[in-house]
Amino acid sequence: MAQVRHMPINSFLPSQSNLHSYQNLGSGLRCGQSPSLKSRKRVSIRASYVQDPTENTRIHLSNLEKLLQKEAEPEVRPVDITNQQPENSRVKRILDGLNLAQIWPEGIPGRGGEIAAEMSPRRLAQIQELLLKQQPEYSPRNHLGTQWREYHGSRDWEGLIDPLDENLRREIVRCGEFIQTAYQSFHSDPATTEEGIRSWKEIELSDKSYKVTKNLYTTSSIGLPKWVDNVAPDLGWMTQRSSWVGFVAVCEDDREIARMGRRDIIISLRGTATCLEWAENFRALLTPMEETSTFEAQSPESEAKVECGFLSLFRTKGEYTPSLAEEVVQEIRRLLDLYKGEQLSITITGHSLGAALALLVADAISTCALEVPSVAVFSFGGPRVGNRAFANRIKSNNVKVLRIVNNQDIITRVPGMFMSDELDQKLRDNPQISGVLEFLDNKLPLAYSHVGTELKVDTKMSPYLRPDADVACCHDLEAYLHLVDGFMASNCPFRPNAKRSLFKLLSEQGSNVKKLYTNKTKSLTLKIENNGVVAMSNCLASHSLPNK
Repeated sequence: MAQVRHMPINSFLPSQSNLHSYQNLGSGLRCGQSPSLKSRKRVSIRASYVQDPTENTRIHLSNLEKLLQKEAEPEVRPVDITNQQPENSRVKRILDGLNLAQIWPEGIPGRGGEIAAEMSPRRLAQIQELLLKQQPEYSPRNHLGTQWREYHGSRDWEGLIDPLDENLRREIVRCGEFIQTAYQSFHSDPATTEEGIRSWKEIELSDKSYKVTKNLYTTSSIGLPKWVDNVAPDLGWMTQRSSWVGFVAVCEDDREIARMGRRDIIISLRGTATCLEWAENFRALLTPMEETSTFEAQSPESEAKVECGFLSLFRTKGEYTPSLAEEVVQEIRRLLDLYKGEQLSITITGHSLGAALALLVADAISTCALEVPSVAVFSFGGPRVGNRAFANRIKSNNVKVLRIVNNQDIITRVPGMFMSDELDQKLRDNPQISGVLEFLDNKLPLAYSHVGTELKVDTKMSPYLRPDADVACCHDLEAYLHLVDGFMASNCPFRPNAKRSLFKLLSEQGSNVKKLYTNKTKSLTLKIENNGVVAMSNCLASHSLPNK
């Protein structure tokens, strides 16, 4: 009503001689009887006084009543500030009044309504729950039964990826948590001594239905001078040739076996952690997998080749340990004999370097016995490992591979030509170019090719991570699990009911989390370190509804 005092109301009123007619018209006035101000033809003031005074009064009162009603019930319409520019000073004042810097600390234009929804009391309560959650919260363990082969890749996960099936999401996150256990176990005791190798390394798994049966070690074929250890004796584990890299575990819980429809054997491998492992990563030239004489040399089209450094870590023997290839094949043969006659599956999972080694492990065990059960690889942020002949070899051995790839992760595009799989496929579909690429595949030392089915996530889809997150964040395993937890489909936004804890994500990637949530974290009863990162426990939460 404050704006009505400034309106020229006198222009709507009749002369003083007709004021007595208002009392007789009040009961019969209706706002709908008068046309709207926008659609009514403009009539001059002189013409309005020629009309009947009673009719003139009714029109003026109806217009006044309609204006007052609009002031009492204003219509609120969203303002689209993305595609239109202010046309006059009034629109400019509206935009200035929004004060986007306060609504969204990072000043992203065009998202006022979306951010307002994110900052609603209900949304803030959900964020606080995710930040304060310190206990694991797992999704329902649905009974897979006879469908377990589909989730293990029997049909290359057709119809389960886009949109992402809830049971497959659970399996992927479960594999990622086994890899996190491998990372934690290594960093808690990174030194690899002769006594340590010969003794048993205790590993506490978050999934209590599995039991570790074998520790795995990898050895580099290169070494650093001894004086390096003398300069930094406390960092000797960084230069040691042999290092603990993962484990083999078997499901021994009868209820879990019944739920999954089989007894599962899992092989979990961590990523790069030592200097010599980094050095092996940069030995990017392709080398043949099989050593053959000149008389038995295979044709270039069928010769499987892999990265020199990965093959070195896989096949090199240590001073006190066998090679990773020997260890894993020996253990799988033992377990196949131990559980002979049961329904078995072999799941291999790894991140970064572990993803590359997982493919080599899968290739080795797929032919280690006459009857090998279903073998599937779930890899996170894996680089290219071999050429197209190696990819065909993996496929011919009936090894199923699901690669979880962050679209912003450059590690998934190396080694080899820095080219996306989509562009490579488009070029190969062109008959004029495909022949040239096939020739280069057999001749170039960096003609790499990916293996298996791809599940692509994107850092920019997360409402919590900054869209310009750095390379380390885009390759981080916890960031991968966060993105998988929220992924619904390639054409859908982040899953609003995702419940994976943000604790570890804030701890490891605090600088890459949006200011909105880091500021919210500081306002909670959480201990914040000097660098603004949450001090948190190592307990990891999973991603959906709790078990009953």
